[in-house]
Amino acid sequence: MMLKEKIKKFIPRFVINLYHFCWALCGAVIFGFPGYVKEMKIIGVTGTSGKSTTCGFIVAILEGAGYKVASLSTIRFKIGNEEWENKYKMTMPGRFVVQKFLNQAKKAKCKFVVLEVTSQGIEQFRHKFINFDTAVFTNLTPEHIESHGSFEKYRNEKLKLFKATKNIHVINEDDKNAEYFLKIPAKKIIKFSRNSKVASQIKLNLEGDFNIMNALAAVSVCVTYVVDFQTCKNVLEKAKGVPGRMEVVQEVPFKVVVDYAHTPEQLESVYKSLGSNLVCVLGSCGGGRDKWKRPVLGEIAKKYCKEIIITNEDPYDENPIDIINQVAEGVGLNAKKVIDRKEAISQAISIAKNGDCVIITGKGSEPWMCVENGKKIPWSDSKIAKEFLNKK
Repeated sequence: MMLKEKIKKFIPRFVINLYHFCWALCGAVIFGFPGYVKEMKIIGVTGTSGKSTTCGFIVAILEGAGYKVASLSTIRFKIGNEEWENKYKMTMPGRFVVQKFLNQAKKAKCKFVVLEVTSQGIEQFRHKFINFDTAVFTNLTPEHIESHGSFEKYRNEKLKLFKATKNIHVINEDDKNAEYFLKIPAKKIIKFSRNSKVASQIKLNLEGDFNIMNALAAVSVCVTYVVDFQTCKNVLEKAKGVPGRMEVVQEVPFKVVVDYAHTPEQLESVYKSLGSNLVCVLGSCGGGRDKWKRPVLGEIAKKYCKEIIITNEDPYDENPIDIINQVAEGVGLNAKKVIDRKEAISQAISIAKNGDCVIITGKGSEPWMCVENGKKIPWSDSKIAKEFLNKK
């Protein structure tokens, strides 16, 4: 455990909350409260999975309808035609970064701003002083349990976005936690479902059936803002997805896919969507983050993959070997351990045969690998995979 985390254990919760609230207020004051501009509709997307893709779909549809849009997600910052990579390794960066971004969107006269909103961001008041017009719920599965203390507390943080959003709520009614979100009042509540007629009318050119749910969330948002369904359909059927989310690096003679999946539910959905003959590269995050899921990830890999290479991911200050061994507990004797992630990717590609699928999970498009003492190593799973594919 890092020194910062140890110190926090001895500080009263109300003091920590006051600290985060004051920073959020300072950021809003410095940049002139850009989150309250009436001409700019702010859409917040939260949930465990699908946030980045849903944000990307919403942006694509609104731009297809002729609007100027800004967005901030795990992957990128975007204001109109200008884009730059999110290198903070934080889905929802600090208060000053968010408020500055909103100010830039205001100056650029963006009609819409789409923000990916996280439970930890909400807990640290990064969503404060932002007048969300719409809140979107994608789904909810166990995540950040050590950080929040329990699944219920994790869910409660997500609910705070909806309590703060009075106008429009867009909710995945297929999720078993939907009832908690549906109880929160709003001027308009829109539900979407995999069994709806709209779902059968959209044909995506993307891997993963779960992307249909992301598309339905995006359509539900955009039609609320008077974008016609045909525009939504046309845009989505041409969509290429976002980097690191079921990103196909190579199609033939064997497929290579990079995905961000880092929870059991995400990993199983990815493996199911890719079918058989899977050669997988996986790891798990360090720093005490959700240790419970490590052997579970291994069990899922054992169920779906014919070759399994367990490797380093983001160990932070934790021993990478310990993390790998915990994942391997779920795999058993067939676990191949390669601590060097680059070497693990190389080995996966070298053993892949025609018709196989190499699936590299855990980091997606993240630009860094986080190791001990706060050090960040530049990283890209897809670029490394391409390097070895070019040599093969």
